[in-house]
Amino acid sequence: MRMRSVATDKSDFEELRKAGQIYVDKTAYFHRLITDPSRSYFFCARPRRFGKSLGVTTLKSIFLGHREFFADLAIAKTDYDFMPHTVIHFNWGGVDASSREGFVASFPKAVKAALVAAGYAYDESTLPSVNLSEALTFFKNRDGRGCVVLIDEYDDPVAKSLADVPRAEYIRDQLATIYAQFKDNTDKIRFLFITGVSKFTKLSIFSTLSSLNDISFEDEYAAMFGFTEEELDANFDEHLRAHAEKMKLSYADYRAELKRWYNGYRFAQEDETTVYNPVSIGQTLVNKKRAFGAYWSSTGRASHLMNLLKRDGILALDYENLCGVTERAFDVSDLKAISPIGMLYQTGYLTIKDYNPIIGDYDLTIPDEEVRRDLSSLLTGVAANRDMVWAADLGLHLLRCRWDSFFDGLKALYAAMAYGPTEGRRHESSYARCLAFLLASQGFRFRMEDVQADGRADVVAEHPCGIYIFELKVDESAAAALEQVKAKNYDAPYRAKGFPVYAVGLSFDSKTRHLADAEACAVP
Repeated sequence: MRMRSVATDKSDFEELRKAGQIYVDKTAYFHRLITDPSRSYFFCARPRRFGKSLGVTTLKSIFLGHREFFADLAIAKTDYDFMPHTVIHFNWGGVDASSREGFVASFPKAVKAALVAAGYAYDESTLPSVNLSEALTFFKNRDGRGCVVLIDEYDDPVAKSLADVPRAEYIRDQLATIYAQFKDNTDKIRFLFITGVSKFTKLSIFSTLSSLNDISFEDEYAAMFGFTEEELDANFDEHLRAHAEKMKLSYADYRAELKRWYNGYRFAQEDETTVYNPVSIGQTLVNKKRAFGAYWSSTGRASHLMNLLKRDGILALDYENLCGVTERAFDVSDLKAISPIGMLYQTGYLTIKDYNPIIGDYDLTIPDEEVRRDLSSLLTGVAANRDMVWAADLGLHLLRCRWDSFFDGLKALYAAMAYGPTEGRRHESSYARCLAFLLASQGFRFRMEDVQADGRADVVAEHPCGIYIFELKVDESAAAALEQVKAKNYDAPYRAKGFPVYAVGLSFDSKTRHLADAEACAVP
């Protein structure tokens, strides 16, 4: 029997089901939501491209009573009656937020389209918020029960405008006029579900609607978006095995590498379940290339992230182990003072590593290899105060021992830094940190200050093509750095691995803060 195809371009539940493509069944979570005896209004934040739109359209189909699309799914095995409801479905992802004028022109059209699709005669002569209020009343009177309101990407227009704070504040205030209607019409709404990336706490949906339940960190909904290991086994087994064969890996090795690349997102305080990024899995299994690729990161990054990261000390942080982050960092209350760490979490560059219930704070980490490379590239660009697309070939130069080209690129990197390392004392670690970001963005596994029997190697980078031991000096020669690698036998722990080992000495000038000299040699 032919394998069902993997969808990569569909975010609408009914379209996916009509096409007979693989649908990872999340309806048990949605059934739990809609039958909750004490709660009806929900908010859930997840990073972009994590299946939120598919989830919203699944809820829409459930509430429209389209039972035929749920054969063999979890909700069809319950006693849910699929009673039809009026559904108002807002999706702000298509609203023009590039300018105030663009928003003013497109936002009312988006509101109108949603209300008309639900069956309301929109009044062009009055405000979108007034139309929404009157529509809620109209549907309650017509149906004898409250309608369902689904809002996808509720924060998208604000998030796209963060580089221009006055515009973002204006858009936020306009959206607030819509969200304020829900507080005034709670008796006319049967169910409310809102998704987004960030939690902008000053939007009226959070400041005035006290009955809105934020389930973003709740254990029972930890895997409502994203794919678990069990879901991969149940839905993609044939595709996974075919790709493992294409990559010439044993299935066990293939799954371990797949997990390293795409699985590491944790969204709950206590539940330690981690999930795969859906878009990365879909693209991986459709393309079936001989190597894993950066699919989620290639879909784009928030345009304002680089500006947010241009803060003192941001390059000195250990993003693999960020400790003591409070939940307040995840909520955006002041658009002028957004927490970079919180925004990196919300946009998918960081995830939960651990939670301390006594103190109430979180440890964060980078979720997977795909994100590690993209974040490292972003941070390298921040360090150099420019886009680092030009640095993409540096890893190839290193792997092929094109030392002159590699060193020329490194010199350009350090020269591009607006102020050089910011620490008062120009220690080797200042320069090593920027080198580490570059290596990670190029796919190297690295360790800083690798403890050895006779000392500490500044940076050790590993790759299937070789092992590279970097020793950095300030106001000393590159030759002296190489001599230290040899004298202290920094290569000893790696000889048994069977890979070529190279020593790389880098010398920095403390006055100019530039890379002044560099040498490399193979370690016999």
